[in-house]
Amino acid sequence: MQSDHLLFMKQITKRFNGVPVLTDVDFSLFGGEVHVLVGENGAGKSTLMNILTGSVRADEGELWLDGQKADIRTPADARALGIEIVHQELMLAPHLSVAENIYLGKEPLGAFGKIDWKRLNSDAARLLEELHIQLDVHTQVKALTVAQRQLVEIAKVLSQNPKLLILDEPTSALTESETDLLLQRVELLKERGIGIVYISHKMDEITRIADRATVLRDGRYIGTLDREEIEIQKIIEMMVGRKDVIDYHRRHEFSNEPVLEVRGLSNHTIRDIGFTLHRGEILGIAGLMGSGRSETARAIFGIDKVERGEIFLDGKQVHITHPRKAIRHRMGFAPEDRKDQALFLRMALWPNISISRIFKNKWGIRDIRGEKKLAEEYRQKLRIRTTGIYQTVQRLSGGNQQKAVIARWLATDPKILILDEPTRGIDVGAKTEIYELLSELTDKGVSVIVISSELHELLAVADRILVMCEGRITGELQHSEFSQEKIMSYAVGHTMEVIV
Repeated sequence: MQSDHLLFMKQITKRFNGVPVLTDVDFSLFGGEVHVLVGENGAGKSTLMNILTGSVRADEGELWLDGQKADIRTPADARALGIEIVHQELMLAPHLSVAENIYLGKEPLGAFGKIDWKRLNSDAARLLEELHIQLDVHTQVKALTVAQRQLVEIAKVLSQNPKLLILDEPTSALTESETDLLLQRVELLKERGIGIVYISHKMDEITRIADRATVLRDGRYIGTLDREEIEIQKIIEMMVGRKDVIDYHRRHEFSNEPVLEVRGLSNHTIRDIGFTLHRGEILGIAGLMGSGRSETARAIFGIDKVERGEIFLDGKQVHITHPRKAIRHRMGFAPEDRKDQALFLRMALWPNISISRIFKNKWGIRDIRGEKKLAEEYRQKLRIRTTGIYQTVQRLSGGNQQKAVIARWLATDPKILILDEPTRGIDVGAKTEIYELLSELTDKGVSVIVISSELHELLAVADRILVMCEGRITGELQHSEFSQEKIMSYAVGHTMEVIV
């Protein structure tokens, strides 16, 4: 290996239960470099980083840091060597404050060995200010949005002043402005000589920030591109091993028949929400974080209490006060936070899918075989990468966990499907598959609401887009009116003339 590398991983191999997940993978990193690690879900990215951080032991291979061979057996070993990671799934204590989470386990001590709370809070406030994060350090984490929690997680790791930082999908829950601030911070860390491994599926981020990009596929090293070689199409071809991946653009005609009508829906977070969803339509909902997008979906599905307003299904008024009632009306809802709100992480894949559709035979006895068959059908249909339907969901990659949530609702044969950030953490190839699946569903008359922070995603899949700001719908765009500029104008509360 070359002594000028901060990190060099050589011929790393790992198997789980005899199944290879990494085979002879090489990866290197220089100080002051952003090296993007790319690959479809299940490509081995997380496993490789878990080996680097001591959460997993490699079966074969060598790891070198600063020219010295390193034996990292535990996460504590990695931290002692200056290696820190921000996981895609957040690792915060919800009942502690922002400041307590940032300095958890490393609290400043005062007289008699007691925690110096004044210093702890002031240090946290100063760190957040440096990161341009506007949060009250006394706020409990459980009261924060997903985006705010992500920023706290990043601040927590940066408080350790690492020399090697791993960012695993760090912007998956962030708005464009928050993403810009994070990427600016990454540039500052580069200037300090910190080596950064950056895992992302967002191609615009890769082309913007990468000094090099390494692609893994099916647990194998495919190649490394220098900055001047990085092209989106080239990366996609290396990721999927084929050249037939294209940008998805929906072309679809839907019925004028209203399926869902929402009139004046209001509670403590949303105000006077009104819109119509038609049969076979994909309705996109855009807006900045905190605009009320998710809260609107939760209110419609009966999760959050509604103070006033009306909901009509097929022209008949309904009172959905609990998710069970929504499900009886053939509605499905995949929330944005799959880990805390959707999945049973310690259970196998098959009950996570089949729990929405319990089978019984003619004697009224639960048909486990039928449920497993259903789960296997949707595992194949959505290309959920796993050793089988018996693998626990917590062992799946983030993208495959998301697919499991979507599979659960597709198995119910829904009339209306609400998807909140349906492709967060999912690779390019899988995104296209999901888009095509949604198109197939709408061709069969299913109506879909897609909430997404990625504007290009909404522009690609939606027939019509609603834009929200501060709990209200501030704009509606027909397909012929679509543009990122118009969406962002409405998203920040500006009105503009829309030319039809």
